[in-house]
Amino acid sequence: MAHADEFGEDLADFLRRVGELRAARTVPDGDLRSVLDTALFELDHVAEQLWPRFEQLAATRGQFASRQEEQLLRAVFQRLPLPVVLMDRDTVVRRMNFAASGLTAVRAGYATGRPFAGVFAHADRAALRAQTAAVARGEGDRSLTLHLQQQPSDGIRATLTALRPGAERHPVVLVVLQPGTSHRLPRPERLSAPEPDLAEATRNASLLDLHDAMTTELLSAPAGDRAALLRRVAAVLHGRFADWVVADLGARQPVRTQVLGPTQESEAVDAVARQDPAACPLVVEAARGGSTALQVRPEDPDAFGGDADGVPVLVRADVTSLLCVPLSGPEGGPVEGVLTLFRCGARLAFSLAEAQAVDVMSRHVALALRKLR
Repeated sequence: MAHADEFGEDLADFLRRVGELRAARTVPDGDLRSVLDTALFELDHVAEQLWPRFEQLAATRGQFASRQEEQLLRAVFQRLPLPVVLMDRDTVVRRMNFAASGLTAVRAGYATGRPFAGVFAHADRAALRAQTAAVARGEGDRSLTLHLQQQPSDGIRATLTALRPGAERHPVVLVVLQPGTSHRLPRPERLSAPEPDLAEATRNASLLDLHDAMTTELLSAPAGDRAALLRRVAAVLHGRFADWVVADLGARQPVRTQVLGPTQESEAVDAVARQDPAACPLVVEAARGGSTALQVRPEDPDAFGGDADGVPVLVRADVTSLLCVPLSGPEGGPVEGVLTLFRCGARLAFSLAEAQAVDVMSRHVALALRKLR
């Protein structure tokens, strides 16, 4: 603004001097040379000073208008009532609007920078990646039906089209999602007074009950049998907290001690029970490094190995989130075993609070196992 005001003052001075030169046309012929020199000086001032500054101000104003237009387009994208996602040729999310976040139950901040294919069932991921790459190559728009990993019963129609933003070297892919009949788009949020989060309070109460049950089990466990203790621990976590509980005893050569899963998946439970823990990358990493793994919609289907037929366990069990926790004491030391928990289908994924609660319980279990060594 200051530069514009200064330019306006200089321009007004120039116009006043031009008026003086016009009045000087009445001077005698002998003095016209000095008037002509003055006019040439003013023209040089316009060419060297005023015009470059005018171009600079015009460019600055154009950049400001461009930024305003970009902000407007972003606001329209976010408030669009249809679920819309912008991603690259590898399905990595660039932007996701509010409606898409509500439909997929994935926050835009979490989804950005991660493959959008991970939101859907394993069987649909390869198709989405292939169709996205084809659209990005300029082979035309595509449309396909996808199924959310946590709601596989209802299909979602995804329409893909290519866009080429001005500053981008490669085209991006715009995905418009059309939910099935059982989905409802979220209504626009309204400002209101904060209300108690009953769901969060219920989850906290459930975690306290789980802590109490685990403590009771550890204190009442019979002495001398480490495997029996680990089986009792798995029974506490099964059902109420996780759909699957896999317990492995030991670190250097872990032994599968207990596998609890859904009753209707008895064949799958037997297959996991016969599995060698050394063939499970997540178990091996937890046993050696002592680090907890929390994964939501696991990208690598082979992270927990496969069954005797080579089918990945995570795919066969339709795992939507998992926790793999080493059993080590609060002061460190050797790992006593590994607990792996699965949640499947439409069940809510493990939260950070739940992962923290399991981590605390795993230390207590490790202390109890260490006393029985």
